[in-house]
Amino acid sequence: MKNKNNIPPRWADRFLEWYCKPQLLEDLQGDLYEHFERHLSSKGARKARWLYALNTLRFFKPYTVKKLNFLNQLTQFIMFKNYFKTSIRSIARNKLFSAINIFGLAVSMSVCLIMITMFVEVKNYDRFHHEAEKIFRINNTHSYLESDPSLFASTSILVGKRMKEEVPGLKAITIMSRGFNGDGLIGDKRIPISGFWADEDFFNVLSFELYRGDPATALKAPYSIVLTEETANKFFGEADPMGKTITVAEHEYQVTGLVKNPPFNSHMDFQSLVSFSTFEIENEDNRGFLSWQNMWSNYVYFRLDDQTDIADIENRLNAIAADENSESKQVNIQLAAQPITKIMLGPSNTSNQLGPSIGREVIWVFAGLAFVVILSAGFNYTNLSIARSLRRAKEVGVRKVVGAQRKQVFTQFIVEACLISLASLIMAYFIFFLIRPMFLNLNPEIQSTLRLEHEPIVLVYFIAFALLVGFFAGFLPSLFLSKLKAIQVLKSASGPKAFSKINLRKALIVIQFTLSLMFIISASISHRQFKYALNFNLGFDTENVLNIDLQNNDPQLTKAMFEQIPEVTDIAKSSHILSIGSRWANQVKSDDGLDSASVYYSSIDHRYIPLMKHRLLAGSNFPEKNSVEVEESMIVNEQFIKHFKLGSPEEAIGESLKFGRERLTIVGVVENFHYATLDSEIECFAFRHKPQEARMLSLKISSNDLLSTRKKIEEAWAGFDEVHDFKGYFYKDGLERAYEQFSVTYTLVGFLAFLTICIASLGLLGMGVYTAETRLKEISIRKVLGATEGSLITLLSRGFMLLLLLATAIAVPATYYLFDELILADQANRANIGLLELSLGVIIIFGIGFLTIGSQTWKAARSNPALTLRNE
Repeated sequence: MKNKNNIPPRWADRFLEWYCKPQLLEDLQGDLYEHFERHLSSKGARKARWLYALNTLRFFKPYTVKKLNFLNQLTQFIMFKNYFKTSIRSIARNKLFSAINIFGLAVSMSVCLIMITMFVEVKNYDRFHHEAEKIFRINNTHSYLESDPSLFASTSILVGKRMKEEVPGLKAITIMSRGFNGDGLIGDKRIPISGFWADEDFFNVLSFELYRGDPATALKAPYSIVLTEETANKFFGEADPMGKTITVAEHEYQVTGLVKNPPFNSHMDFQSLVSFSTFEIENEDNRGFLSWQNMWSNYVYFRLDDQTDIADIENRLNAIAADENSESKQVNIQLAAQPITKIMLGPSNTSNQLGPSIGREVIWVFAGLAFVVILSAGFNYTNLSIARSLRRAKEVGVRKVVGAQRKQVFTQFIVEACLISLASLIMAYFIFFLIRPMFLNLNPEIQSTLRLEHEPIVLVYFIAFALLVGFFAGFLPSLFLSKLKAIQVLKSASGPKAFSKINLRKALIVIQFTLSLMFIISASISHRQFKYALNFNLGFDTENVLNIDLQNNDPQLTKAMFEQIPEVTDIAKSSHILSIGSRWANQVKSDDGLDSASVYYSSIDHRYIPLMKHRLLAGSNFPEKNSVEVEESMIVNEQFIKHFKLGSPEEAIGESLKFGRERLTIVGVVENFHYATLDSEIECFAFRHKPQEARMLSLKISSNDLLSTRKKIEEAWAGFDEVHDFKGYFYKDGLERAYEQFSVTYTLVGFLAFLTICIASLGLLGMGVYTAETRLKEISIRKVLGATEGSLITLLSRGFMLLLLLATAIAVPATYYLFDELILADQANRANIGLLELSLGVIIIFGIGFLTIGSQTWKAARSNPALTLRNE
């Protein structure tokens, strides 16, 4: 038997025969076969088949296409018109089944419309740049010793410098760094400003619209600044900003350009751009400025030359990485070029992004969830259509008797399915606008990256999607009905027997309710994890603690202002808030240099440990100082002394280690606590005594009315700082935001569970109605022979309940495995999956199933047998 891969694709041959003129077909097909044989021997079967199909499409030209017969076209139009009319009549005649199908498809399609709009928006990110497909960003993959590699959107300044000197084939390279921020002063006006340091090639690589100034020189001179349109209006109003100066942190910056606000579909947003030469001047004494490992806040973008292949650039990057890594034994950094158009759809675990990103994993998850919902609605259509095959079979038999071909019958039912799908699209479009705000409000990052607005092309995608759904939903019933033979259908009183052996309808019901049950259990488990995280004992006290961002205000003056409020009982300073995701780290080495570790830390004052009620196991707290000129001490956790083998907490007191560039002495040991989110293990941690580095104040509040006290604190802030808006939150609120992924998961999955249950229940209702109608005479005879209503309800419902039981047997262990072994496997601290989470969905499913089926069977069981059997 000849291998299928060694012959041209069948569909390509059929397509050629369909469009090609008869007088040209033989020669054209012969030439294509000859080329196919050559390609088969030289390029392999797969490429030969691909080239054959491509050549078939290439020959689709005016001189090869046969003329269409006008009469044939007219006949086809008349037939389609007939299909359309018949489909409309069939939909109108079967109102209940049509309503179930239309509503079910509409609800599920609305979710898919969200998905389509989301995908189109994300794909359009950064495509406003000129020749965007030629712009790339350098990403770093960082590994320390044997630890797992971490992906970063940032890189070192050294990479950009070396690329400019050593890598040919690039039109332009720009080096950027984040971190420019402060209060801008113009006279008496004081306004917060932030932005990026960027070199003079910024506008040669990225196509942000500079409408005032010279792109080549705007960012060249030291202390030059380019303002966005919005920022310029804040500072200068209607006046011309060009050439004027803004004072930030005692430095005067001259406005050398004005740029349009970055579009919404840009992965980076900024208020200003400051010349990179300024950044270099301010870091002249920083020995690590051009270090290979200084990769945490710097970015490199480049534009390819027209004749350059990105593979050549990546080879150069590998050579640079190999050269630099040869000098480091502990750290390994690899470089990769990422297209700017794929940043929003890149890996979701990429750190140090310049703005929020969606991530391809999130897109795939959303797409998978939407597919499951639309699948459930499609199953409804297939199930109900096959169930109604007895009625439609006679219609098919009559059609075939009068001359209808199988293809025409198939087309008839496909048209009907597509009409139902298009009707569902209209309803789905309105539902889309109802659920869009809810989706956007799921998470602040979603709101900042998506608008879900329509372009004309999106409407085309909607219609194409509806037709596709109609085709696939109607394919199986159409295929089944078109296969029926007229003689058998018209002779048989019991209708078609196809599918009786494989129980397709039962399988579809089981799949539907398995998916619904998995959604419910998933939502329940996610909610349990969220509550577990919020109520977890972190090892310190977060009750009634209000964290306030200082926003560059003097920590001591701000603290003195808040101390005037009676309800504020204590105030502590810190560099950042622990346990909500933000982590700072530095390298710590032992005296002999043989042992080292990356140690997380927080800079605090002497009030922090008592306020948060950390438990000191040995040693003492930091001395009372508002500023520490020479840092000397640190307080570490138990894991720290265990890692560095310092003995007991008492024995560790007085030990000195090199912490970054400083040598610090351990003055205290605190009990282990969770300084990071609960998905991380407790590792080495240290408190450093550097109150002057404080960025946050933590206020301990004693009040019976927290909201009123918070309002009083906000009013005090407004009087103290008229420029910056108050930024504060209670610790509990910060923890809720830190574990928002669980909240988003159970909200989203819970909503989808509600939709799938509604869709599956509608399908079950339709099946119940159909079963009750088709078995009405049997019910009447059983009733005449003495059967009770209860026994009849049990008889008719038993089959459906067994299907729900089978769905439970599949869904419960599958969902348990999914969460226990996959989703929650890497969580260091998590709630156990209990019986309540697993049984809740089962109770809901059986309750809905019994009410849906039971209501129809009860109605049938109560019918009067005399009315049913009087015509027999």
